[in-house]
Amino acid sequence: MDELPRDLPILKRRAVRVVVTDGTERVLLFHTQDPDHPRLGTWWELPGGGMDPGETYRDTAVRELREETGIVVTADQVGAPTWRRRASFLHRQVRHLQDEVVVTVRLAGPGPDVDEAHRLDYEREDYFGFRWWPLREVVASQERFYPGQLPRLITPFLAGTEIDEPFELWS
Repeated sequence: MDELPRDLPILKRRAVRVVVTDGTERVLLFHTQDPDHPRLGTWWELPGGGMDPGETYRDTAVRELREETGIVVTADQVGAPTWRRRASFLHRQVRHLQDEVVVTVRLAGPGPDVDEAHRLDYEREDYFGFRWWPLREVVASQERFYPGQLPRLITPFLAGTEIDEPFELWS
């Protein structure tokens, strides 16, 4: 890994991202912005976030889905952490350095609307939309995503391929 930019204080943490698919082979993504860094524009990202002390990756996935989307799942619905990655990005006035795992949650029916009732204040500002994307559209899209390699890696990931992604300096 190259040295991180020394632009902001660094927060090191472990995090979980969730590829939520529905019964029609669509993937839930949030349309996102960072009000403190408008030059970054907008992008689409997977739900997820940092692990709280004492949490397992399954606990984090369940909590983050409930907080960010209103979707309630159980720990046994969370897939194995077969996509592992390290990334750094700007968020507000902090540079995050995250060791992340990406997991699956597969819903049986069509994806529900997102319920924002349990979101944190900054999430209400950062996430200004959501979309259930058909998988083929994610793969073909030229939009910007977090993780940055989502269009290239999502199909093998969902097929069960183990992925150890190299470090990504996302922003």
